[in-house]
Amino acid sequence: MARYIFITGGVVSSLGKGLASAALGALLQARGYSVRLRKLDPYLNVDPGTMSPFEHGEVFVTDDGAETDLDLGHYERFTGVPCRKTDSVSAGRIYTNVLDKERRGEYLGKTIQVIPHVTNEIKDWLSIGDEETDFMLCEIGGTVGDIEGLPFFEAIRQFMQERPKGDCILMHLTLLPYLAASRELKTKPTQHSVKELRSIGLQPDILVCRTEHEIPESERAKIALFCNVRAESVVPAMDLDSIYKAPLAYHGVGLDQAVLDAFAITPAPRPKLDRWLDVADRIDSPEGEVRIAVVGKYVKLEDAYKSLAEALTHGGFANRVKVRAQWLDAEVFEREHPSPHLDGFHAILVPGGFGERGTEGKIRAAQFARERKIPYLGICLGMQMAVIEAARNLAGLSRAGSQEFDHEAGLSRFEHVVYHMTEWTEGNRTVRRKADDAKGGTMRLGAYDAILTPSSRVAEIYGAATISERHRHRYEVDKKYQKRLEAAGLHFSGLSPDGELPEIVEIPDHPWFVGVQFHPELKSKPFEPHPLFADFVRAALDQSRLV
Repeated sequence: MARYIFITGGVVSSLGKGLASAALGALLQARGYSVRLRKLDPYLNVDPGTMSPFEHGEVFVTDDGAETDLDLGHYERFTGVPCRKTDSVSAGRIYTNVLDKERRGEYLGKTIQVIPHVTNEIKDWLSIGDEETDFMLCEIGGTVGDIEGLPFFEAIRQFMQERPKGDCILMHLTLLPYLAASRELKTKPTQHSVKELRSIGLQPDILVCRTEHEIPESERAKIALFCNVRAESVVPAMDLDSIYKAPLAYHGVGLDQAVLDAFAITPAPRPKLDRWLDVADRIDSPEGEVRIAVVGKYVKLEDAYKSLAEALTHGGFANRVKVRAQWLDAEVFEREHPSPHLDGFHAILVPGGFGERGTEGKIRAAQFARERKIPYLGICLGMQMAVIEAARNLAGLSRAGSQEFDHEAGLSRFEHVVYHMTEWTEGNRTVRRKADDAKGGTMRLGAYDAILTPSSRVAEIYGAATISERHRHRYEVDKKYQKRLEAAGLHFSGLSPDGELPEIVEIPDHPWFVGVQFHPELKSKPFEPHPLFADFVRAALDQSRLV
């Protein structure tokens, strides 16, 4: 049976609960324990799948096809443990489950209330997979005091009471602001945050205090006294120059030891931190630098491409170089020639996205990379734009386009090289979709296999004939154009197992030009960079030596 660690936050949002949870999970792994991490979000959306990237950041996709919060990406990158559908739940999903049960008569006509029906649903969710791991780390989104979070706080209060004594602890993140005028850290926000927690029946066992300055022993003792925790359980969380130094930093201030002490685990196994020491060395001692242009649609919020940014960093680790990614708005290229914006970059990456905005700019970026022989990686929509560019400028299909961008009823502006997918195979079943279906969960989601062409660039990169990668899209490249495009120089080097869906395209006589329908960034880790990103950065490094 798992031990549970609940992670909550107070004072302000964006304190780094997700990173603290992920780093703690990595430290427990380093001591030989198995871990699983979960995110409970109080918002009423069923999942983040239909939320704007500007509103919520990226949607992280699991192997089993869940659209989840981006914190699950942190969990996977730090621990290497693949997340599942059961590792992410929102208030919207909880209420949907409760109301569905009520409609089916499962509550036997009882009046449905937050307590006990909603809280019981949350507790049932927490218990899934209880026997599979040593530690279950559960992060509660938002901050203590948020009205929408109250059912979750009440549920974990009940859960901790119902479990055997010593099976659960609570870790609370707060802010210690520094007032420059008085040159002192202020502990009162932390005290009020803990007071809020205690008013709803929750007492933290460990306080993690975000701060820009060292916490004097006197202030640490004061926090411990007023918040009713041990002084050694008041853990500072200083700002770092890289998130991947967090496991070492938290170990240095005793977070993992405080957790094991709270569970009365003695003697504690010694941690093996070689993996993270190697990562820190690659961060601090790069042997070069490459500049990569990311031509996207959501560049005003870097969290919209969080996994992508991290995967590029990992590619740098693999080559012991620093990757300087610059985020460029694709719409600019629809008004201006790409050359002034893209000259001087060692590689170009066009990521995924939805809708027509900026797509012609992405097509021009792909054309620039192809014609100038600059390494190019197109992901999801970025692959589709590369195919459309090749169809227009290499294969003579001047009206090539995507069905996604054709909005005139009864009149098609484009020859649909990319079409709306209405049917595909998922395991042993056929999935069918209509264009007017509800948006949530109507895409090809999760892990699908691809068969690679022997002797192709991607087969060499992967060192495998069959791969499994995660998808999130509604549109596909139409295979009926394969022969014409291949005759023009764009090769289809990866297909679905049934041979019907193009997964990868490449240009063999280009230094490095690859488009993938899936999202390889979702599986990259600092200690195990994804092979596509490792080789893409290597190609950028080769290009830098030519400039």
